[in-house]
Amino acid sequence: MIPWHEQDLFWETMASKMFTPAAWQQAAMEVDQLLALASPPAGAHVLDLCCGPGRHSLELARRGYIVKGVHRTAKYLESARAKAAAEGLTNAEFVSGDMRTYREPMSFDLVLNLFTSFGYFDNQSEDAAVMRNIYSSLRPGGKMVLDVLGKEVLAAKFRPRDWHEQDGVMFLEERVLSRDWGWIEDRWIRIDGGERTEFTLSHRLYSAAELRTLVVTAGF
Repeated sequence: MIPWHEQDLFWETMASKMFTPAAWQQAAMEVDQLLALASPPAGAHVLDLCCGPGRHSLELARRGYIVKGVHRTAKYLESARAKAAAEGLTNAEFVSGDMRTYREPMSFDLVLNLFTSFGYFDNQSEDAAVMRNIYSSLRPGGKMVLDVLGKEVLAAKFRPRDWHEQDGVMFLEERVLSRDWGWIEDRWIRIDGGERTEFTLSHRLYSAAELRTLVVTAGF
């Protein structure tokens, strides 16, 4: 069975849930926060790993950074390229790649992995490989910003079920924790009129201490 994160149908069907107009509007504020946190030099080379349709990549390019967005979903990449072309953002490039194998040794001042785009793989050694790829791709003194929902945060606000309506489309979620809080399965259901689509997402949950061990082992 093809894992959920390798299914184009999932990314295309659920794009409207994940990348709402509000989410696009928030990108500028989120980039403000990223830049305040990481302080890359002007004109820095930035890798947006698992860039989606380019929310943050495009905003960084607008601010003069040289950006490469990497994702596996062709339609997302096509959309990001079209937006960059429409704005004349020649400093933004979008390429197809798998974070388990993608690396460009000593090429970037900043690597971003945002929006819980980490921990998808059942074999934890693949998470370690991703982290080594990121470390290898950074220039000396470069930085990584990893944005995930940690165990500590999830424990404070965990809800087993949720639903919301968006532009007449219903989205339902059901969450199940397993492996001693080490794994979560998230069942997403989309109901649009008489059409019902369902996917089950799953990914590893890390605590701060576990993430620290992972990144230090990779070389950080």
